[in-house]
Amino acid sequence: MELDYQRDEHRIHLIVYHLVWTPKRRKAVLTGLIAKDCKALIEAKCAEQGWKILELAVQPDHVHLFVRAWPITSAAEIVKECKGVTSHELRGKYPILKRLPSMWTRSYFAATAGNVSSEAIQRYIAAQKGM
Repeated sequence: MELDYQRDEHRIHLIVYHLVWTPKRRKAVLTGLIAKDCKALIEAKCAEQGWKILELAVQPDHVHLFVRAWPITSAAEIVKECKGVTSHELRGKYPILKRLPSMWTRSYFAATAGNVSSEAIQRYIAAQKGM
């Protein structure tokens, strides 16, 4: 997939992040309805912020998000927003998640991507879904 540059009043940009984060203690808790709700919450948060999800995979013990963002948005902000909403909502809905001291670890993986590597990242995340 070739990504086009976005233009607005003062900028021309192509900001794409590959983000990965894990539940506390890398517990495999993102399954069934929890995984489905987690995905829906991330999709809603990204839509609300104007970030375009290129690929999203919720695995039992980690989340992959390949997302296009605005130049003013850092990878840290995207992860913070997604972790925050999912932690609050999922722990409120599923008492089993309250057994963890917190929903997510404080760490995450972030990489930037452009046109050259975006297709490779999308293939990688799509392959993760099949596992």
